[in-house]
Amino acid sequence: MRLLLSPLQLGNLQLANRIVMAPMTRNRAGADGVPTDCMVDYYAQRAEAGLIVAEGTWPSVTGQAYCRQPGIQTAAHISGWKRVTDAVHARGGCIVLQIMHGGRIGSQLIKPAGVETVGPSALQAAGEVFTDAAGMQAYDVPRELTTDEVGAVVQEHAQAALNARAAGFDGVELHGTSGYLPMAFLSSGTNLRTDKYGGDAAHRARFAVECLQAMAHAIGAGRVGLRLNPGNTYNDTSDENSAATHVELMRQAATLNLAYLHVMRSPVAELDAFALAQAHFGARLILNDGFGADNAEAALQAHPQAALSFARHFIGNPDLVRRLREGLPLARFDRKTLYTAEPVGYSDYPLAP
Repeated sequence: MRLLLSPLQLGNLQLANRIVMAPMTRNRAGADGVPTDCMVDYYAQRAEAGLIVAEGTWPSVTGQAYCRQPGIQTAAHISGWKRVTDAVHARGGCIVLQIMHGGRIGSQLIKPAGVETVGPSALQAAGEVFTDAAGMQAYDVPRELTTDEVGAVVQEHAQAALNARAAGFDGVELHGTSGYLPMAFLSSGTNLRTDKYGGDAAHRARFAVECLQAMAHAIGAGRVGLRLNPGNTYNDTSDENSAATHVELMRQAATLNLAYLHVMRSPVAELDAFALAQAHFGARLILNDGFGADNAEAALQAHPQAALSFARHFIGNPDLVRRLREGLPLARFDRKTLYTAEPVGYSDYPLAP
């Protein structure tokens, strides 16, 4: 575990080790998107991670995708998240916030009355989403954003970055995958626009790049990251050539001097997302591939300037760093409590003896 436990600097972010806690939606915020007491406990328990990427958080209520998903729009959101970041920093941790605009993924039964669901084009996503009000419901048909409105959403991302810094976060990460707004703009199957945000891959990447530029201008490029997953089709996303499209976005993002690119292993077997990231973005990478104690060090030997992010292992193991360091067994987590509203199955997993 020599490399895994060694420090790493990513932009302005100083990591004590290469073990990153990946962002995971857990639906524990209040109905208004304000972080709760159990969220303070949850993140503080995991502060030994070299970096925590806090869960996908909406920059404006239009971008809310799920019930009990946190926001970073209001003063109450900032105050609630400040309790989280203070608790993490008190334990020596480093934490950034993932900014996630859901775009067409969502329902008006989740958002406050009168708040629309929007997207790059008026294409409804296949599938359903859980609502506290009425159970499983089909996704809304989104209203297509006008060109001017797209620019306004970009500025919402800049304000979200400023709000995140006001809340004590060390930086932010743009969620660029899983069918949410940046990926919906990026993908040819969900973006049918004919303005400057549609057409070829370079134009479809414009929205994500403008968001990154705006956030970097607001808080400094060395505090901004981007998460991508080439080949991902989650939430009914499709692209005519996902590898080439993501290469175009990586190429443009590489010019911005960002803190890092957080790249997930592609679900397409013949698409090597890590190699694409290395070639077209550079060495400041966080890699995500279901890593465990058995393969983490080998992955870093292949990518010695990278960090590794862990998701499911951090759910049931709040002391994951210690367990990896000392070779302790890893606990399993309970899938039935992943998205409930209670601390059970969230902030009550025990530490190793």
